[in-house]
Amino acid sequence: MKYTSLGRTGLNVSRLCLGCMSFGEPDRGRHEWSLPEEPSREIIRKAAEAGINFFDTANEYSAGSSEEILGRALRDFTRRDEIVVATKAFAPWRKAPNAGGLSRKALFQAIDDSLQRLGMDYVDLYQVHRWDPQTPIEETMEALHDIVKAGKVRYIGASSMHAWQFAKAQYLAQAHGWTRFVSMQPQVNLVYREEEREMLPLCLDQGVGVLPWSPLARGMLTRPWGTSTARSKTDQFGHFLYSQNADNDRQIVEALEDVARAHGLPMAQVAMAWLLHKPAISSAIVGVTKAAQLDDALAALAIPLDADEIAALEKPYFPHRPVGF
Repeated sequence: MKYTSLGRTGLNVSRLCLGCMSFGEPDRGRHEWSLPEEPSREIIRKAAEAGINFFDTANEYSAGSSEEILGRALRDFTRRDEIVVATKAFAPWRKAPNAGGLSRKALFQAIDDSLQRLGMDYVDLYQVHRWDPQTPIEETMEALHDIVKAGKVRYIGASSMHAWQFAKAQYLAQAHGWTRFVSMQPQVNLVYREEEREMLPLCLDQGVGVLPWSPLARGMLTRPWGTSTARSKTDQFGHFLYSQNADNDRQIVEALEDVARAHGLPMAQVAMAWLLHKPAISSAIVGVTKAAQLDDALAALAIPLDADEIAALEKPYFPHRPVGF
């Protein structure tokens, strides 16, 4: 396993982060394809044995059961002082006032609930899952700072938002002496590269670690165009993300297939290797439902791509409408 610092911090993370959205009781939450506890534990164990020390979940994943499963598994398979556990808050956990969002009240409730489900005293990285237009960003940043000072969180991070919003949050934190974000979790993959325009250069300039979600475009970059899986047939969020540019996406997937064939490698390994070549990327978040998918991600760490191959992979792309915020 390869490790790197998360942005300009002293926190060491594996170049692959195990995303835990695929872990959780299927009858809880929005993902009927999620894995229940026993198969989830096997993947978590395999990841830890491979040297992955970075695990990313969220309070909304399978209505909190992802955090519960992850916490129990990590206690059995790892040492707490060696691993980095990340979770997130924003999504409503109940249809009621204050049960969600990034207000001071909601954030203090959400971190306590997450810690209880994880069975931990603190999380290493606490991330705002999205921008909250209903809450002043000053309120959010001060609340996050106070949660850090309370010892419940070591570092804070953000996820998909516009670059101007992220820059505003960082500026306000610096101006008030509050804790700044050390990481950004945007959507980056071969079929969605809009973050290369502003967010990735901003993060690289400011020393913010980048943790891309959906590096394989919800499985689109793992198989020839036109094939499907049980997950892809029921993945409504995936349909929302990738239904606008099918013709261009097909061209990109076909280019990926050509480069993978030339290497004699699975498409997933080449797509992941392309992402890990990006200088702004600290660690790619890998969501898996099968052990073989984790094997592909691990193998990608050692795949060299030359400039011509990278150019061939990137050439078909044209601008997409921003989605995922």
